[in-house]
Parts: sequence; C-alpha cells; structure tokens
Amino acid sequence: MTSSHYLTSIIRRSPILHLVLNRWSSIALPNCWVSGSAIAQTVWNASYGFPADHGLVDIDLVYFDDSDLSARREEMLAQRVRSLVPGLPVWIDAKNEARVHLWYADKFGYEIPPYMSVEQAIATFPTTAGAVAVRPSPAGLEIFAPFGLADMLGCTVRPNKAQITRSIYEAKVARWRAFWPELTIVPWDDDNGPLQSGKP
Repeated sequence: MTSSHYLTSIIRRSPILHLVLNRWSSIALPNCWVSGSAIAQTVWNASYGFPADHGLVDIDLVYFDDSDLSARREEMLAQRVRSLVPGLPVWIDAKNEARVHLWYADKFGYEIPPYMSVEQAIATFPTTAGAVAVRPSPAGLEIFAPFGLADMLGCTVRPNKAQITRSIYEAKVARWRAFWPELTIVPWDDDNGPLQSGKP
C-alpha cells in the first residue's frame, strides 16, 4: 500500500474528518483544503490506538479568496461552515490564506508577505508533518504534501523553518508531546536545514 493510500484509509475511518469531507459540496469555498495538524493528529491517533478525537482542538479549512480580504467575510464563511457540521466534537474554522499577512504580525510579532496561493501558505506551516492538506476529488482523495508524507506517517515532528521561529515550534511540540508522548521530536537545532519539496 502506498503512503497516499494508507493516509486515505485512515481519513476514511475517521468519523470527524469523514463528516467534514462528506459536506464538501456544500462547503464550497474557493480552492479549499482540510489542512494542518488535524490530519497529522488523526494519523497519530490511528497509529497509537487513541480515539479519533484524542488531542484534537480544531479542524482548519484553508482557502484562498483575494477578492475580499475582510475579517467579516472570513468569519461569515466560517460560521456557515460550522452550521453544515452541527455536533462535530471539535471546533471547525475556515481561514482565508489571502489575508493572513494582515494579522500575522499582531499574533506572532513579525510581518510576512502576502501569500499568492493556498498551497504556498500550506508549505510554510510550522512542521513537515502538519504541512499536509486533503480534499475530495473525482478520483478519490486529493493530497497536497509539499514535504511528502514520511514524517507524518512515521510519527515524526520536524520543524519547517520556512517562516516560523523557534519559540513557535517549541510551543507546538510541547503541546503535542503531552498528548502523543511516543512521537519522535526533531529538536530545532538538530534539524538538517530546509527540506526539499517532495511528492506523497
């Protein structure tokens, strides 16, 4: 079984992600993906035998719409998405990656240039295991993984230094270690530099 097929099988068995993906035609956000830590955490829960919602705080839908960069529009769409999946045991959010540069400095203390696409944004996510996104397609499940799937499927957390700082990485690692203590954590200083983009 290929890594892509293995990931697809795990996601299909997750009642949480399965519910979101089953509502995809109604969600209908532009160039939208289910992304980030929720996918990695679903894999780790399957690997370690935890319940599907163990450690999950939220599910992020990321999309790209540079025609309206207002926070009001983003929140309206997020509320609409939440109304489509009532009873979901974790928070679901929708983030317009076209407007991240407008609030990033307030949250993290330094500015970033505007993203040109949602895929560019995903490729800056804090860890290689979390820089993964999925969405339904006519052929099954489409996967975007700029650093491949090996770290995520191998329960390895490695910094992606494209954008984040050490403090951001270490705060994320500390939380994850509390829920998944058997993860292999690559320390910030031990990383061998930036990884090359790969295919799942």
